[in-house]
Amino acid sequence: MQLPQIDLCGRRVSRIAVGGNPFSGIGHQDAALDREMKDYYTVGRIKDTLFQCEELGINTAFMRADAHIMRMLREYWNEGGKIQWFAQHAPEHRNWLDNIKSAKGAGATGIYIQGGVTDTLQEANKLDDLREALALLRSLGVVSGLAGHQPKTHRDVQAMGLDFDFHMVCFYNLTGRRGKVDVADPDSERYRAEDRKLAANLLRDLKKPCVAYKIMAAGRNDPAEAIPYAVRHLKPTDILCLGFFPKHRPTEIRDDIALFCEAL
Repeated sequence: MQLPQIDLCGRRVSRIAVGGNPFSGIGHQDAALDREMKDYYTVGRIKDTLFQCEELGINTAFMRADAHIMRMLREYWNEGGKIQWFAQHAPEHRNWLDNIKSAKGAGATGIYIQGGVTDTLQEANKLDDLREALALLRSLGVVSGLAGHQPKTHRDVQAMGLDFDFHMVCFYNLTGRRGKVDVADPDSERYRAEDRKLAANLLRDLKKPCVAYKIMAAGRNDPAEAIPYAVRHLKPTDILCLGFFPKHRPTEIRDDIALFCEAL
């Protein structure tokens, strides 16, 4: 079965997208895994992975809007790469509006606000602060999104009627890292089964399309169980975002796509 696509605001998006955290050395386990990912994922290997994804039917990547990713994408596209980029705003940039403009200028098809930032605003009752950034995204003509690790974040932005196109729904309610690219504290993140159930059920309650991510708990869950579980909860307009680290599983991209298509 060929990997299917959906229409997301006029853009054809494969129902599996490749996630960029491993490319940026963010393993969400410990500092040793972060270092291993950084050592493995040279620019050349990132491009090779994207070309492999492309050959297997993946046409979309969700990656950070930082200088490293933007430089790599320029090389990849100049070498004939076709995968489209949905940019996660990089919270280490003090001015998120400037970072959003940079992502658009670097070729982003879509841009979304990083989940830790959205969650922090929700906890402080400041979700209205998102309106300026969302208005900018709308004016730039990109597909716009909001990420979040907490179901309440997504329910609140839906109830407020904020103007954006899709939700990035994390399957686990993470509070530890919050966009800090150089912090790896295994005690600061929890991957609870009850969180996954709440997030999976949330997908059906959200009216806009959803991108489900961290469905494998950053490598803690068996793909043979985690992928069919996620597929059972997807709306027809939803997709999965999966990070790949083929150093130890050379066929994992092909294997995960096969699991998705079988479950679908």
